[in-house]
Amino acid sequence: MAEVGEGLHKALQNGAIPQTTIHLLQLHAGQLLGSTYFTIRETGNLRRIGESEERITAVATWRDATYFTGAERVALELVEAVLTPNPSGERVPDELYARASAHYGDKAMWSLIMAIAHIGFFTPAALIAKPIPGMPPGQNYSE
Repeated sequence: MAEVGEGLHKALQNGAIPQTTIHLLQLHAGQLLGSTYFTIRETGNLRRIGESEERITAVATWRDATYFTGAERVALELVEAVLTPNPSGERVPDELYARASAHYGDKAMWSLIMAIAHIGFFTPAALIAKPIPGMPPGQNYSE
């Protein structure tokens, strides 16, 4: 598991999309999944890279917030589409993919997909094993 996780971490460091965007969408993923661990981790990551409290807080209500660029907005919409069941159709319609592709080239689009996959990979551990929020990886599980 560690090797796959490390590969996903490296894929997110390729510079194709801003780290801010990765952390924003991963924060929103944590909110959607109800994961305190992901939410605290990504809030901390955003603070460390200098994001404002207003932008961090507004992720929860991003559709009505004026704090995000078009590229950030479509990233938030994409992670929401992937993680929210849609009983009446596909989760990521062609129209959403086309809007995302308008903001992100091929490499960046795959980086965005890998940022969502990263959360998906660690979701079972976060929801089943319940890591301790705020603790560093490797030290974030109780015995």
